[in-house]
Order: sequence, then structure tokens, then C-alpha cells
Amino acid sequence: MDRDEASIGGIKKPMQPTKQLFFITVFMDCMASIIAFYISTLTFALVLVYIGFSRLYSYRGIRLKQYPIIGYLTVILNQGGTTFFLVYHAVSQGFSTTIPIDGLIISSLLIGGFYPITQIYQHKQDALDGVKTISMLLGIRGTFIFCAVLYSCSFGLLFRHFLLLNNLMPFFILQILFVPVIVYFLFWFIKVWKDNSNADFEHTMRMNWLASICTNIAFVVLIFLNQHK
Repeated sequence: MDRDEASIGGIKKPMQPTKQLFFITVFMDCMASIIAFYISTLTFALVLVYIGFSRLYSYRGIRLKQYPIIGYLTVILNQGGTTFFLVYHAVSQGFSTTIPIDGLIISSLLIGGFYPITQIYQHKQDALDGVKTISMLLGIRGTFIFCAVLYSCSFGLLFRHFLLLNNLMPFFILQILFVPVIVYFLFWFIKVWKDNSNADFEHTMRMNWLASICTNIAFVVLIFLNQHK
């Protein structure tokens, strides 16, 4: 649906989408739905909800992404809370429907604290496409401050969650492995505060890669420790 010509979504020089690409995405959505159905009917329903809102987000006839608040909430509630619900249900014994509220809130806040940063270098391109993102609404400096506040809230709730479980070790492991992300975030924030031109594609992608690598390492470590405790 998007026809960006400048850097966007992790691609520095995006090619224009084709009809073949559209049909491939529809095919993959159908395959995902079929596989989800064989897990459970609720997994199937949640996958349909996720796909549906993803389409509503980008589809030119509706295009929720053009609205800063509605588009933002669509992303964080689906990629955060809905995805947490889906995965927790699908991998739990007996396909539990009793989902920890803390997990829903924290996952949504984590996505909410990261997503605006991914939009920070796209302001001009989004404006040309008739889209007003949450990052555009907040401004470049405001985006950094907003994301820092949401991340602080999410980690505060994570601390509370593990404290109530009387098991703070996972929390401290996450904090240690997130140190590189925090250091880079602050380093980048200082550069942007001095010169807005540093809110560019290269810095954003470095942030993306660093956050993704550290997050995946953290979960691998936690899974390993959980299996060998």
C-alpha cells in the first residue's frame, strides 16, 4: 500500500510495490491463519484480528496510519497486547485464557516506547504521503522524551511484576543486557538535541539493530536459565 521513495521502514532505497507482492502477502496471511486454526480457535481469531488491523492501518481506503493517535494505538495494542495474548495462549499448557494483565500492559508500553523512534527520520516522507505520525505530533525532541518516559514506566512495571513473584533475577538480566541500548539511546538523544539532522536513517537503524540483538539475547538467556534451573 505504501509507495515511499525515500528511506523508510529499514530500507534505505525502497522499490515500488507490485501486484505480485500484494498477492504474496495475502497468501502468507492465509497460511498463517490456517496454521493458527490448527493450534486453537482462539489463536485463529487473534491472528485474524492482528491481520485485520494491519490491513486497516495501511489500506488506502481507510489508512489508520494517517491519524497520529488512532494509528499509534492500533500499532501498540496489536503488536503489544494482542501479540502477547496470542503467544501466551498458544504456548501455554491447555491453551490458557487466563492472561497476566501485567504482561499485556508492559508489552504494549514497550512497543509504545519504541515505535515512535522508528518514525523519527520519516517526517518529510510521511507528510508527502498524507500521513501524520505520533512522532510528527510530538516533534523530534518530544519523541525522545516520550519514548524515555514510556520505557521507564514499562521497566518500573517489570520490576513490580518480578518483585511480586519474588524473583528479581530475570529483571536484572534484562537490565544488564539492555545497558547498550540505553547508552546508545542517550548518546543519540544528545546528538539530536544539538542538531536535529542526526535524527536520520543511519542512527535509527543502528538503534533498531542494537535493540533487536540485545532483546533476543536477553530472551535466549532467560529461556536457557529457565530450562536449567
